[in-house]
Amino acid sequence: MSGQERTASEVLQVANGKPIRMWTEGVPVELAAREQLLNTARLPFIFRHLAVMPDVHLGKGSTIGSVIPTRGAIIPAAVGVDIGCGMIATRSTLNAADLPDSLRGLRTAIESAVPHGRTVGRGQRDKGSWQGAQVPPPLVDTLWTRLLPGFKRIVEKYPRLQDSNHHQHLGTLGSGNHFIEICLDEAERVWFMLHSGSRGVGNAIGSTFIALAQADMRQHLANLPDRDLAYLEAGSRHFDDYLEAVGWAQEYARCNRMALMSQVVAAARQKIARPFGVDAEAVNCHHNYVQQEQHFGNQVFVTRKGALSARKGELGIIPGSMGARSYIVRGLGNEEAFCSCSHGAGRVMSRNEARRRFTLADQERATAQVECRKDEAVIDEIPMAYKDIDAVMHAQRSLVEVVHTLRQVVCVKG
Repeated sequence: MSGQERTASEVLQVANGKPIRMWTEGVPVELAAREQLLNTARLPFIFRHLAVMPDVHLGKGSTIGSVIPTRGAIIPAAVGVDIGCGMIATRSTLNAADLPDSLRGLRTAIESAVPHGRTVGRGQRDKGSWQGAQVPPPLVDTLWTRLLPGFKRIVEKYPRLQDSNHHQHLGTLGSGNHFIEICLDEAERVWFMLHSGSRGVGNAIGSTFIALAQADMRQHLANLPDRDLAYLEAGSRHFDDYLEAVGWAQEYARCNRMALMSQVVAAARQKIARPFGVDAEAVNCHHNYVQQEQHFGNQVFVTRKGALSARKGELGIIPGSMGARSYIVRGLGNEEAFCSCSHGAGRVMSRNEARRRFTLADQERATAQVECRKDEAVIDEIPMAYKDIDAVMHAQRSLVEVVHTLRQVVCVKG
């Protein structure tokens, strides 16, 4: 790989701030997202430079698709409220010929097995948590037993987090862009893949510490370009508590994906006649999180807001949109990107804009080859609302290499 290919496609020099390195060749970057990046780059504790992934788009406070290295401070809103949101994928011993001719039964079996979505009509069971007639599978209880001691330590300091659907949401998918898919790779082998995070308890932890950071900085908020860039400084009252809580929420998210995958595979076994196994080691990766890492000879906090770790040889998952390809990738360890890559295709328009611009007929055409919901509630997830995944992958060719290319045949939306 040449030195030119190892560098970013664009470097923005920032007055009174750190540079911004952007791996965005051939993909659109909205002006508002660039302004957000400039705001973040001017914070005094940014280390070396920001790294921007090709799926970059406007976020709350900080830009989705950005990698924010810091020394001595963390921005809770940059991590966000879906702490530890990420992907898990595992390959099965099945191939395409082993799937039933009609995939609708497979989709409905997964929808029945996995709580997902939001609360439905009055008097009906909440599909998004373990309530009513549903009983969590044993793995959920086992994982919660593992997580409980850490949660108790956090709740002792922040009692309001006790009522945050912590146990009721473990092993549940959520809503929005969370999904479950059955995919085929380039050799027609069957994969199971899903996208979810830390659910209600992660939201509660994120919201709590965003508010605390803003309260701690009340006298300085006027000097920030965005109140959602409020930060916690090392040594401050809430800094260590946040590190403990965010670390716990990230482990909760990882466990949540493990539990979900177990439920998906169990549901598939009910509908697929041939016995099958799955890889013992699934790829399970965050793309909304913060952790300490070593870069350029320094120990720094790296916040990946819509980005995933891509250290040399590390496997990751970059999903496309409904109806578009997804990728299992191997990191190339590009240090200039803080060993990171994109977390997906990235939105090219807001959900409201997608609903205004596209119709149900558009959604049906765009997902014609996928067994999935085709109704007005998922128009905001139409493939055209996202960037071209092929362009995104080309823009980050110096960050990752493709190991497997997946196309979905079944998709369950949250």
